[in-house]
Amino acid sequence: MAQHFLVPRRAMVYASRFRLFSAIIAVLMTNRAVFLLSLAAFASAASLRATDTLLPQLAAEFSVSAGSAASVVTAFAISYGLLQAVYGPLGDRYGRYVMVCATTLASALGTFACAWAPTLDALILARFIAGATVGALIPLSMAWIGDVVAYGERQALIARFLLGQILGTAFGQSIAGVLAEHFGWRAIFVVLGVVYLIVGVLLLLELRRNPITRHAAGDVTVTIRSGIARMIGLLAQPWIRIVVGTVFLEGMIMFGSIAFIPMHLQQRFSLGPAAAGAMVTVYAAGGVLYALGAKRFVAGLGEGGLAMGGGLILAAGYFSLAFAPVPWASLPGILLVGVGFYMLHNTLQVNATQMAPAARGSAMSLFAMCLFTGQSTGVWLAGKVVDAYGAEPVFVAASLGLALLGRDFRRRLKIQARASRA
Repeated sequence: MAQHFLVPRRAMVYASRFRLFSAIIAVLMTNRAVFLLSLAAFASAASLRATDTLLPQLAAEFSVSAGSAASVVTAFAISYGLLQAVYGPLGDRYGRYVMVCATTLASALGTFACAWAPTLDALILARFIAGATVGALIPLSMAWIGDVVAYGERQALIARFLLGQILGTAFGQSIAGVLAEHFGWRAIFVVLGVVYLIVGVLLLLELRRNPITRHAAGDVTVTIRSGIARMIGLLAQPWIRIVVGTVFLEGMIMFGSIAFIPMHLQQRFSLGPAAAGAMVTVYAAGGVLYALGAKRFVAGLGEGGLAMGGGLILAAGYFSLAFAPVPWASLPGILLVGVGFYMLHNTLQVNATQMAPAARGSAMSLFAMCLFTGQSTGVWLAGKVVDAYGAEPVFVAASLGLALLGRDFRRRLKIQARASRA
């Protein structure tokens, strides 16, 4: 009789062990796939922020004002944002991981074109082309993570994914300054082009050997036209309008200001591009601090507390930057800007991954479009102010605006939570 029950019991034990082993393998494969997406985010963020440190050099070489030189930032952000209407549907149709791989390889070409640009107009055009492909990397990666990772695990995993973006920001700003001093401003684009090629090949190898990367691919009914219509249709939902409207304002205020921090440090304190770029990497250190403590922050503050706290920390950071009397006094402000931004922005990103689960690709594309349309608007407006009055008024305005934005989004989160319970 005992032998009769022994076989089923052993079978149950073996089945339990097999499920545990399968779960561990799935987690490892997911983490490896996310790590490679994080490398793509690293390259994307480095490209986005590389020209911030170069603005004084570009202005001098092409004999234009700093605000005019900032057109290379604006052009990149415009194409980055507008092409989201295309990448959402393409991700639904061909697979988000596939599209990240393809656009990473394509980004190498646009980035190399920046290195060879003979005039400012040619550089602006090359940056526009580069932004058109680079724009796919982070939003599609976020949408893919939203597809394969449960909501309860998502905020911490996205925080780890964002480490690539954070470190890419530091790399782009610091290495651009060092290379500009020793080899000229074109060198950073050669380095980034090589990075894109390497990461693109690694992603291609992952696609071939990891089946989880092919999740949610092959919806042949999706077209660019239907994808755009879906994105427009999402705006009929009030909560989606709130999330994308908030991220538009965040992009306008935050990135319209941060683009001019390296230039401010160089002009106000007579620093070289390498020194200014190195100081701005403290921003990335603030982001790393948030990413490493993301679980504790989420558990202790909740989403509303993260939004409000992030806005207030950003306000303190920009205010101290505006009035720092000596170079080293700018470092705490830059650190606070990094911590505060990732507290606020990660909260927005997590809400974006869940605001339309049935159309996550389109929702993330809409989110990214609004973020970078806001950024291009902010850089253009801030450039006008910087040319006339310097960067200090821009930082003060950002301090006030981001504090109010964080407070408002916390209030709206509470209203949304009550509506969901009802």
